[in-house]
Amino acid sequence: MCQLRPRPLCQRLGSLLMALQVFLMAVLPAIAAATPATVGAPPPTTAPTTGGSRPNFSGPLGRSDERFHEELVVRPLSGDHVNTYFQFTTRWHFGKKDNLYHTQLTPRVIAEVLQQFDVKELHIGLTQGLWRYETWGYPIVEATSGAEMWAWFSGDNLTATEVDRQWGQLANVFSGVLCASLNFVDKTNSISPRHLLRPQFMPANRPRSVRYASLPREIVCTENLTPWKKLLPCGSASGFASLLNSGHVHNTKYHSLGLKVRMLCEDHLEDNCIVELTQTANLVYDLRLFELSNNDFSLRRLFGMGLNGFCELAESSKIYVQRNEQGQKYSLVPQPTQEVKSIRGGHLVVYAVYDMLEQFKDPGERLFNIAWLTPKNENRRRNLMKPTLPPVTVHRYLLGNGQERGRIATEVTNNHYEALPILVQELVPWYVHAYLHTLKIRRKPQRVNEYTRRWLPFKLLHYTPGKQRELPSHLEIGFTLPGQTSALITIDVDYLLLKWLEYPPDANHGHYIGAAMVSTQLPMGRNYTALPPEGHLFEHSFNATRPNYVLSLHTEALIVSLPTPDFSMPYNVICLACTVVALAFGPIHSVATKVIVVGRQASAPKNFVRKILGKIFRRNTVQVRAAAAAAAGAAQAEALRGGGGGRGGGRTAADQPILEDLREEEEQEQD
Repeated sequence: MCQLRPRPLCQRLGSLLMALQVFLMAVLPAIAAATPATVGAPPPTTAPTTGGSRPNFSGPLGRSDERFHEELVVRPLSGDHVNTYFQFTTRWHFGKKDNLYHTQLTPRVIAEVLQQFDVKELHIGLTQGLWRYETWGYPIVEATSGAEMWAWFSGDNLTATEVDRQWGQLANVFSGVLCASLNFVDKTNSISPRHLLRPQFMPANRPRSVRYASLPREIVCTENLTPWKKLLPCGSASGFASLLNSGHVHNTKYHSLGLKVRMLCEDHLEDNCIVELTQTANLVYDLRLFELSNNDFSLRRLFGMGLNGFCELAESSKIYVQRNEQGQKYSLVPQPTQEVKSIRGGHLVVYAVYDMLEQFKDPGERLFNIAWLTPKNENRRRNLMKPTLPPVTVHRYLLGNGQERGRIATEVTNNHYEALPILVQELVPWYVHAYLHTLKIRRKPQRVNEYTRRWLPFKLLHYTPGKQRELPSHLEIGFTLPGQTSALITIDVDYLLLKWLEYPPDANHGHYIGAAMVSTQLPMGRNYTALPPEGHLFEHSFNATRPNYVLSLHTEALIVSLPTPDFSMPYNVICLACTVVALAFGPIHSVATKVIVVGRQASAPKNFVRKILGKIFRRNTVQVRAAAAAAAGAAQAEALRGGGGGRGGGRTAADQPILEDLREEEEQEQD
């Protein structure tokens, strides 16, 4: 279930825009084909066919039109877990003379962002859960819990004020596109990193600015997955996106949605550029929840259905299954058509490859499924073996007690035998005041339980103090961590007292401190699966050996308990005041609107029997009075006709006492 939270008006508007985009995507190629002389219209894109000819390269950076690729990577992990990584890549080769608004596969909103906000690179991540480095290794794409966003801006005469304005507008745009709470990104939770984040766009030698923000409270729900899938050329109708069923995605132990946009241009040649859009979905399933024997699983078991084909607009559609390490205990059904061995930084990885273009080249509707089966004589103890620790692991926690002050501790462990450079970035919110003079880095060997008094010297230190209700505290630390050693970074903080309007609805839940980012350079490729910066497909990571590998990690997010007033007291006062007003309003309204009429007060019966008899005789009294009135009228008419008839006679019927009057007189006498 999703948490109730403020949302932009994106549910209906986003659906309408996506429907309009799909309509234009279907109509514009036909119009362009019918009128080839249209100025600025891109060449029509045809659906790829197996064995057909492909357009040739028109330049060193890419092809002359848009290309779409979809990939799925399945990696069995230790602890009876399975990692499934989806990657959808759209690349569009264009020139300065081309209009960014005339796209076929790239979403229109991406082109507008690049053209209006001077954005050269954008990263957005929506994650639920925590990646376990010790048991799962390193992910292909790193992300932190909640929402994370950073962007690079580059343009002529772009000032810091303009960057801040465009940064806020950019967050609002993607808040509506992804139906996320990115509209809460502002200057109170945004920083400008100096050293940790490096650009991946070209050319990167121009003046540039970067902004980074994180929202650890963000909850990832179906309302984020649906608009994310609508950005794909085929949506969720066909291809690998059809496996992303919300019922099976959000029941995972870890799921992360990512979006990356970057622009690649040749130096001093803007007529040869590429817009690259990469959408990723990283999921981790716990096989113990499926209650299967020997932990056998399949695509149909993980996603609730088999694969119904490939996206008709995709140039390539492949599934990669890791066969070595934790995957060697499984046998695949059906057998793969290709097997690839990749040696990267001295680490061997074997992948089985399934090409969906070959699998569905024959006409006919059918579902494709891959099953991972464990032999019956497989030893169960192999699943209980501890995996090899990755070279670097990180953790973060709070020290101290009380709601006034505490200490933030970040622990970095180097499991490698060589010294590694470590760069740590801390983003401390404005309601937590950090003291720079208390910053310390202590070290200890892995075989020792407690940290010693030996300190590690700083190689790099950048600190931007925060300002209450305006700016967060930004800290970047660089040092060298010896091999087989752990470092503990601590800094003392004070917890501020907020105004009563600044507390969230669940004030007693606590306030979040975003995760810290840790970056290093690994000399080997063990447990390293990230794509190289110059690559855009997963196959580009095969045999991509280089002198070092840049690794980025995220720690856990922290929850601090700030001094919180008793919000039940105002609630009680409000309830009491409303009750008093409600009780006073009734009588005042009655006196002010009703009219007091003085009437004859009838004596109430003494008991229930008299009350019943009173009702019966009252009805008869009405009839008797009506008859008496009729008789009196008749007698008066007779007297007028007879000239004083009835003179000296007895009492008329009108003069006879009525039974009800006699009873009332008796009751008054008794009272």
